[in-house]
Amino acid sequence: MSQVKIKQFDPSLPFPAYQSPRAAAFDLVARVSVEIKPGQVERVPLNVAIQVPPNHWVLLAARSSLYKKGLTMINGIGIGDEDFAGNDDEYQAALQNFTTEPVTVQKGDRIAQAIILPREQMELVAVSQLDQPNRGGFGSTG
Repeated sequence: MSQVKIKQFDPSLPFPAYQSPRAAAFDLVARVSVEIKPGQVERVPLNVAIQVPPNHWVLLAARSSLYKKGLTMINGIGIGDEDFAGNDDEYQAALQNFTTEPVTVQKGDRIAQAIILPREQMELVAVSQLDQPNRGGFGSTG
């Protein structure tokens, strides 16, 4: 099993952990309490800097229960490159309040999850035509 080095900024908060034996992602918590006004976006620090093994990267996603708070990750997902791994490179979640009332994320709330994935850069080749037939456009399979 590969190791991932994780620096916590506030060690009084729970260390990131997989919540079940077969979980694909581990949970991340808010390092501070943040109030988000209706329609606004705030960045919430996630209390970790992460050093992944060579040729790996971090996919950061909202926990599926985040919508119950009236919040969504504004950019959908986050990508942490292998070289985003310095002592001060704290992961953050940009959250938008989609309700009509202020929403407070409390310090220690589990709001995001991270998946460590292998990375392979591809050679990008410019062509004028592709080899595959057209499928019919966006949403073409129903």
